[in-house]
Amino acid sequence: MIDASTNLTDTEVAAAAALAGAEVVRARYGRIHSRIDKGAGDFATDADLAAEQAILDVIRAARPGDAVHGEEGGRQGAADAEREWLVDPLCGTLNFATGAQLVAVNVVLRNGPAAVADPFSGEVFLTDGESTRVRTGVPGDERPLTPTADTRLVDVNLDPPFPSAPGFRAVDLLAHPGFIENFRPRVVSTTLALAWVAAGRRAAYVTDGGDLSGSVHFAAGIALCRAAGCVVTGVDGRPVGPGGSGGSGLVAAADAGTHELLMSMIGDRGRNSRNG
Repeated sequence: MIDASTNLTDTEVAAAAALAGAEVVRARYGRIHSRIDKGAGDFATDADLAAEQAILDVIRAARPGDAVHGEEGGRQGAADAEREWLVDPLCGTLNFATGAQLVAVNVVLRNGPAAVADPFSGEVFLTDGESTRVRTGVPGDERPLTPTADTRLVDVNLDPPFPSAPGFRAVDLLAHPGFIENFRPRVVSTTLALAWVAAGRRAAYVTDGGDLSGSVHFAAGIALCRAAGCVVTGVDGRPVGPGGSGGSGLVAAADAGTHELLMSMIGDRGRNSRNG
């Protein structure tokens, strides 16, 4: 628990909160979990709820005047609060419930610092909005994030249903002949993959959807990628995130060349779908 009197930066609050949630997720891994049906095939587990509570405890202790919007509990705090934290306590709930360790804990101050924690590697990916780094869990081991497309691995989010930009669904990208010629698809099914783009472990991440810049699922990863110098737009090419125009879906690429190539394929699939 954070002592409210400690003088932590917002970045450190985000990190402490994400790690508190990650600790709960890790401790509950492998158990039989109760499920709370959210409709359309989506659900939360008792681990989601407990992790969100741990995150809220940290933020409330350190920033008692701020509002918090959690995936499970909705918005809490003063209605007129000027600052709001977005919290996704367990991104990859289905992975977690079926015993896969591909999950993320996402905490971000809206339009500000962010943290994404991996409960099982012990890593936490951080940004203050300008610089980025990863802490490995080994005391003193902290490294800057350096995006690179060298892996050629592109994570494609296939979770349905998403309202998408006209004529394009992320799954369509996998059928483009140029995709397999240039990249190798991966389906991690968690926004941890966005942190991996910022860290150079993925060349890009693609999902359809609406405006995701204020989503509890995506906002922390978008903040990391933007601060790391990745090219981040919607599938329609419009910017997302602070100062953006609300692009639909998300294409986060390690560099401009990768982004340009993916956008050309997305355009092809969209045109083919409309002409079909």
